[in-house]
Amino acid sequence: MRVLVVNAGSSSLKLTRLDDDGGRTSAVTVEEWEGEGHLEPLADFLLGCGAVDAVGHRVVHGGPRHTGPAVVDGDVVAYLDSISHLAPLHNPRALAGIRSVGELLPGVPAVAAFDTTFHATLPPAAATYALPREWNERWGLRRYGFHGLSHAYAARRGADLVGRPAAELRIVSAHLGAGASLAAVRRGVSVDTTMGFTPLAGLVMNTRPGTLDPGLLLWLLEHAQVPEPALSDVLEHRSGLRGLSGTSGDLRDVLAGRAGGDEACRLAFDVYLHRLVRETAAMTAATGGLDLLVLTGGVGEHSREVRADLAAGLAHLGVAVDHDRNRAATADADISGVGAAVRTVVVTAREDLEIRRQVLGLLGT
Repeated sequence: MRVLVVNAGSSSLKLTRLDDDGGRTSAVTVEEWEGEGHLEPLADFLLGCGAVDAVGHRVVHGGPRHTGPAVVDGDVVAYLDSISHLAPLHNPRALAGIRSVGELLPGVPAVAAFDTTFHATLPPAAATYALPREWNERWGLRRYGFHGLSHAYAARRGADLVGRPAAELRIVSAHLGAGASLAAVRRGVSVDTTMGFTPLAGLVMNTRPGTLDPGLLLWLLEHAQVPEPALSDVLEHRSGLRGLSGTSGDLRDVLAGRAGGDEACRLAFDVYLHRLVRETAAMTAATGGLDLLVLTGGVGEHSREVRADLAAGLAHLGVAVDHDRNRAATADADISGVGAAVRTVVVTAREDLEIRRQVLGLLGT
């Protein structure tokens, strides 16, 4: 089955065509996609990529209804539209992609693959907020988790790299990019994660702060009189590494500033690493120990500094990386130190392959 994978980001659009054996035959990233109605770049790609048998759409939030992939129909589109407020930067864009591709490929079946699906297996103790039970039930309040498509692929591929079934391993998967999260994977399923009801929680990210004291936010609203729209903008776009360092928030800029003696960049990196080490160790409590640490995403794949410093911070858990392997790795590789109790691997992020797997599982081959 030849699958077109559509990944609509907050401003960009990634299109990938995978052939019958999963090979990537065509791919393009439209850096500035205007959304629904901006059909030209999609039409150009489809004209040159070859025949398509099915479409898989990445959708960040499936809400309480969708705990697995879903064939796109009118009911699914209406439901996703109704929960757009849960992921306002991403779900409306995914819906624009669904409608646009549907207009260009009206007879081709489409599947929505959700980032929240992988974390639907969180046990109640991990998924439940300590809020009034009636609130949780009325509004579907729970820890949903995100980056599930990446975590699902990374955990499975990481297990392949060390030659063991994922079901036999206690895994922590680290998706480290502009957005970042960890997943605790036991017996092949997610049992805990750092993100929650929204993608704001957990690790320090490029422009998002990660987990904050809710009392701090209430104080800013009530006493500092920060308007809610301004607070929302700061939390989404002007916090994290960007807020602390004064740079773009890209980790490469922070590392360059730190190397040049910029104290704000030094502190920003220290805060980033402290949270990353702390939360990775916390995930091992959910897995009951650690056999395999998987690093993926732009930072996980390319920042040898983060990989080395994270390993050093987790040395008490048996994590160690080989200096030369770590410096050389930019794609699927085992970078474990000799004799390390925990295996550490780098995995190239391939959400497209996970989406294809879900499309085939739902539609058959």
